[in-house]
Amino acid sequence: MYIEFFQLRELPFSITPDPAYLYMSPRHQEALGHLLYGTGQYGGFVQLTGEVGTGKTTIVRTLLEQTLDAVDVAFIHNPRQNEQEFVQTICDELGVTYPREDRSLKTLVDALNEHLLRSHSQGRRTVLIIDEAQNLEPGVLEQVRLLTNLETAKEKLLRIMLIGQPELSALLARPDLRQLASRITARFHLTPLSARETAEYIEHRLRVAGAHGEIFTPQAIAEVHRCTKGVPRLINIVCDRALLGAYAQNSRLVLPDTVRKAAREAMGELPDIFDPKARSRWRLIEIGWAVALLASIGLLIWSFDRHRQSNAEPAAAATKTIPSSTNEIPSAPPTTAPATPPPAPVADPVADVQTLQETAAPLGAVMSRLIRQWDHTLVIPRGENVCSALQKRALDCYRGSGGWDDLRQMNRPAILTLDMPDDGPQYFLLTALDRDSASFDSALGPVRIPLSSLDGVWNGEFLLLWRRSTREDYIDRGTKGPSVAYLWQRISTLQHIAPPAPLPTRFDARLVAALKTFQQAHGLDADGIAGVRTLIALSEGQPNTPTLHSADTEASP
Repeated sequence: MYIEFFQLRELPFSITPDPAYLYMSPRHQEALGHLLYGTGQYGGFVQLTGEVGTGKTTIVRTLLEQTLDAVDVAFIHNPRQNEQEFVQTICDELGVTYPREDRSLKTLVDALNEHLLRSHSQGRRTVLIIDEAQNLEPGVLEQVRLLTNLETAKEKLLRIMLIGQPELSALLARPDLRQLASRITARFHLTPLSARETAEYIEHRLRVAGAHGEIFTPQAIAEVHRCTKGVPRLINIVCDRALLGAYAQNSRLVLPDTVRKAAREAMGELPDIFDPKARSRWRLIEIGWAVALLASIGLLIWSFDRHRQSNAEPAAAATKTIPSSTNEIPSAPPTTAPATPPPAPVADPVADVQTLQETAAPLGAVMSRLIRQWDHTLVIPRGENVCSALQKRALDCYRGSGGWDDLRQMNRPAILTLDMPDDGPQYFLLTALDRDSASFDSALGPVRIPLSSLDGVWNGEFLLLWRRSTREDYIDRGTKGPSVAYLWQRISTLQHIAPPAPLPTRFDARLVAALKTFQQAHGLDADGIAGVRTLIALSEGQPNTPTLHSADTEASP
C-alpha cells in the first residue's frame, strides 16, 4: 500500500527470512562463520542459539545460498517427529534410497550409513541442519547422538548443526543428555542489535528495497530501538506498521510518535517508560527522591555540626578562666576567611561515556547534521560520494588528527570518532568546546561531557568541513594569480594592517613574512606556507561559517 508512496520497489520489512535483506552485524558474521566451520573438513557438531526473531533462520538460509563445494545438506524444518520419522526425513532430504515396504529405524539408519560412506568415498561431505531444535523430543535427541557415531577411522560422516532458542541450551544441560552435549564442538549465542546496528539495519533494508533519501528520522530510529530492544523481527514489524502509519498521515518522514503508535498496535501496550508523559512523571518522581535525599544529608551535616559546636563551648569557657600573663600581647580579632567557590563536579568517565553512547547515531545521520550546520537546505543524493558532492558546492572535507587545542584553533564543528566500550567506534558531532568540556549535538539535544572523560575514548581523529575560497589548498612560493591576492586580502583584514597596493599576484618574501606573523598569532606552525589549516584560519569571520562556540552556552544533559 505504501510502496509507491515512498517510491520503493518492494516491502522493505517483510518478516520472511530473505537472505537478500540480511544485515551482517559483527555477531551475525561470527554466527555465519561458526556454521561455515561446521561444513568444513574438520567441522563437527555446532550449536547456534538466539532469542526469537534475532535472525537465526535467515543466517541458515544465507549459509545455504553459499557455494559449498562438495557439500550435501539435509535441512529439517519441523523437529516435532518421532525417531523413525526423523531419520526418514533425513534420508528423503539426501535422496537416500531405502525399501518403501520396510521403514524400520534399523533399515533407515543402515541405508543412511551406506549413503554417507559412498558420499565420503567420492570426496563429499554431508551436513544435517535442524531448525527449532529446542522442540526435539529427548528420544530424537538421543537418535541425533547415535547418528554422530556414523564415522570412519578419521572423521565423522555426518556433520550436525542444532539451531534453536535459548531453551535448547537448557535442554542439552539435562543429565540424561550430557553425552550429546559433550560432543558439541562449537557454540554461539546470537544477541539482539545495538542502537547503532539497529539504525544500520533499518537503513540497509530500506536501501535494498530501493529507498532514496531519508524516511526514518534519527529520533524515530532511536525510538524503534527502544521499543524493540534490537530484535530484528520486532524491528521489521514495527517499521512496517510505522511506514503504513506515515502513509496514512501523508507524511514522507516517519517520526517518533508514529513509531510509538505503531509499536503499541503491533506489540500491544508498551511499558509506561515509552510514553513521554510517563517519562516526565518518572523524572519528577526521581527529582523528588533526589531532593529528599539531599535534605536528609543536609540535616545530618547540620546535626553533626551542632554537636561539634556544643562540645567545643565548654572547652572555650575553661580557656577564658586561665589567667593570662600581664605582658601578653592581645591577639588581633579573627578575620572571616573569604568564601571559596564550590569545587567543580568531579567527572565520572564511565557515566559520562554511557550518557554519550545513548545518543549514538549512524555516520550518515551525523554527517547530515554537520552539513546542516553549514546549509540546512543542502541534500546529497543517495549513492553519491558525500565529500565529492560537497566540493561542487565549495565545501571541502578535511580529515585529520590532533588534540583539543587543534580543534579550538580550527574552530569548526567536527565529527569525532570515539571508541565506545560496548559498541566500538562511533561518530559524534562536536558543536561546542571550552577549556574543560565539549558539547555534542544529538537527536535528544546537546550533550555536554568533561574533556577528561573523553580522553580515554577519543583517539584524535576528526572530520570537519571548510569553505574553500581558492582553487588550491596548498599555496607556496610556486603559486601565482588570484590565490595570492586572496591571501593578502584576508591577512590584511584579520591582522588589521594595510595591504600592499596594488595587491600582489606573486608569492614573494613579503607574503612569507606576513603569513608567518599570522600563523604565530593563531597558534599555527609558522612555516610561511598556506596549507589547509592556515586557509581555514584565514576564512574566520566569513558569513555563513559555523564555529565552535563555548560549551558554557550549551545545555547540560
